[in-house]
Amino acid sequence: MRVVRADIHGAAAAAAVLRAGGVVVVPTDTVYGLAARPTDTDAVGAVYRIKGRPEGMPLPVLAASVEQVRALGVAFSGGARGLAARWWPGPLTLAFAFDPEAPRPAWLAGRDEVAVRVPDHDFLRGLLAETGVLVVTSANRHGAPTPRAPDDVASALGPDVGLVVDGGVLHEVPSTLVNVAGPEPVVEREGAIERAAIAAALETSS
Repeated sequence: MRVVRADIHGAAAAAAVLRAGGVVVVPTDTVYGLAARPTDTDAVGAVYRIKGRPEGMPLPVLAASVEQVRALGVAFSGGARGLAARWWPGPLTLAFAFDPEAPRPAWLAGRDEVAVRVPDHDFLRGLLAETGVLVVTSANRHGAPTPRAPDDVASALGPDVGLVVDGGVLHEVPSTLVNVAGPEPVVEREGAIERAAIAAALETSS
């Protein structure tokens, strides 16, 4: 398995593997992630297979900017705008409904929601700006802890991963997931951002 540094050369190598239909392990501002292009059904299927993730669990999406997020056709409620303004880029995942008046990419057809975040990681945002949004899920076997170091990720996931980008030793804490698809935002997973901080931000933005 090839391991590259999180620099301009590593970004070029990762983009090439992704464009060729491969799966790449990337560093984020939280944990290492398994990444693939959402339009490549074989690569997305490989992510499910490598991770052992149940097929009924949609993969979250990482974006380089709010503009990339809006291009997915999501419905940005007032609560979502307030949370994004406070924590994007950062360890906040927002699960959006779709705006019925907005176009959405074909790979999101039939979906009721999509979970998206903009990571606070310069290397990764640069890669996302180059490749477009990517489906990214934590780089661990389903139900197992996420390894913190790139060598441990590589040994845990095996040879199906096309490339590992070495971003050093990362945290074990995932992003906080807030569902903003309904009338009121709901914290579905407390992670790097505490539930109380989410509630305080929503009060301030309301």
